[in-house]
Amino acid sequence: MPHPAQHHRLVDVPGGRIHLVEQGTGPLVLLVHGFPESWYSWRHQLPVLAEAGFRAVAIDVRGYGRSSKPWEVDAYGMLAHVADNVGVVRALGAGAGAGAGTATIVGHDWGSTIAANSALLRPDVFTAVGLLSVPYAPRNGFRPTDAFARIGSRIGGEDEEFYVSYFQERGRAEAEIEPDVRGWLAGFYAGLSADTMPSPDAGSLHFVRRGGKMSDRFVTGEAGRLPSWLTEDDLDVYAAEFERTGLTGALNRYRNVDRDWEDLAAWDGAPIVQPSLFIGGDQDASTTWMADAIKAYPKTLPGLVSSHILEGCGHWVQQERAYEVNRILVDWLRSVHDDDGA
Repeated sequence: MPHPAQHHRLVDVPGGRIHLVEQGTGPLVLLVHGFPESWYSWRHQLPVLAEAGFRAVAIDVRGYGRSSKPWEVDAYGMLAHVADNVGVVRALGAGAGAGAGTATIVGHDWGSTIAANSALLRPDVFTAVGLLSVPYAPRNGFRPTDAFARIGSRIGGEDEEFYVSYFQERGRAEAEIEPDVRGWLAGFYAGLSADTMPSPDAGSLHFVRRGGKMSDRFVTGEAGRLPSWLTEDDLDVYAAEFERTGLTGALNRYRNVDRDWEDLAAWDGAPIVQPSLFIGGDQDASTTWMADAIKAYPKTLPGLVSSHILEGCGHWVQQERAYEVNRILVDWLRSVHDDDGA
């Protein structure tokens, strides 16, 4: 039996337009990518979720691909991303009857944080949430840029800064990346993939020497091969999008961390109570550095249905381990929708 066809659409949301790719019919599952990716990051999930009886929709997050790219840095605050996701659900007219106007939201990397906050702020719209790679950590009392500065000096050393700090100044990372987008993406993807990441003694990509570039720690030469999950054609797809759009919109997400902290003050320490799922890789710094956030799930994610740490997996979980992630997602989605009678 052939897979349902994929359809590309542009939908109007309050902040502009969002490009999405949808496949299948049934309960809506909204898929939100991270940095530096696109809807294409969910290419392995779209047909599987569609065949399993869901309406799978992968978006280009604002600032990426064919979605709107506002110039102002503050247009990329978390509240704007949550509003975009709500707008997509409304524009799609999701479902009928009891499930009308609602969706399950699943995110990876920054998309995980966007998905978590979408569920936290709009539980009336997002009735379940799946988080990949980046665990949920509620807002706390520490201003993010101050915390990242301490991470840089404490872990990386006085001569290094944390990558989020490196991304803060508009134009700085762009000057590194945009002269050779394809080469930079290849190095970044490989550096965070389990089968191609540098050895621990080579230094972490998450820290940048002061006056240096993130790419100084990319693996080069014959050792700098593409990870097994990424073909030359896949890399061409990603590179073509960023060569067309530039990286500023994508990087502006990092430049709003303090604004998010201020905007979300009312949700300090708040749990997400909807049915939830977490999938991480045991070779991913997002999982290992945030182990305490995972341990806190009984308090912060009281609706957690299942949590999975994939052995030998890096940061790009749904691409590195597509088969396992698809199986986990489908089982979780079916359990959630069986429970709610959908």
